[in-house]
Amino acid sequence: MGRAQLCWIAVLAAGPAAVLAGLTAAQAWGLRRYESAVVHLLLPARHQTRSLPPWVRLHRTTLLPDEDVLAVGQPPRTMPARSLIDAAQWASTDDEARAVVAAGFQQRLVGGDDLHRVLERLPRARRRELIRVTATDAAGGAHSLAEIDFLSLVRRAGLPEPSRQAIRRDAKGRRRYLDVWFAQWRVHVEIDGGQHLDPRTAWADMQRQNDLWASGDRVLRFPAWAIRHNPETVITQLRTALRSAGWPG
Repeated sequence: MGRAQLCWIAVLAAGPAAVLAGLTAAQAWGLRRYESAVVHLLLPARHQTRSLPPWVRLHRTTLLPDEDVLAVGQPPRTMPARSLIDAAQWASTDDEARAVVAAGFQQRLVGGDDLHRVLERLPRARRRELIRVTATDAAGGAHSLAEIDFLSLVRRAGLPEPSRQAIRRDAKGRRRYLDVWFAQWRVHVEIDGGQHLDPRTAWADMQRQNDLWASGDRVLRFPAWAIRHNPETVITQLRTALRSAGWPG
């Protein structure tokens, strides 16, 4: 039985007021890499429901305005911003919640103030502040969870606020996107995920780094795992580079 059939079974079993929600709705909107066998449903608190299949997770809410639901969808589901917020609320850990929100921006399901507008209608949302801060950083250009973790390290260390996903031109005039850019001091930080181990990706990274170095910029590279597991070294090296570039500290 396919995923679409399971979603229909879940909605029909829960009753006409039920909608796909959380990760299930986000997947219906196109979210990738967050597959789950569970079907998440959202149901207004006042509605009763019958027994549901064991793979259905039912959540109840007292706040489900019309603008949060795609009523013409088949089956009906929450809108992308509400879907991501609910997925973050229902996540098993804070890290998982932040990753889902970041992925929603990275995969262009949402943008700008989409999540902030929904959060204004949900004053008692679980992890509300965590979702708000993550959405703010993601909308500002820090699309990956590692980049958001890096920004948190920078702020805790009292270092200057950088730009994210800044655009530069390389030696051939091509547009390049910098993960983190301290423009005043010309310090550029790249945060490498697993895809950077691919030889072609690694060579492209080297060429971009060489172009930046040749023009006088300082370039630091950190693997994503180091941001979480070796933050002291990351901040020490970044602080040294900034001071060497003229930051007074």
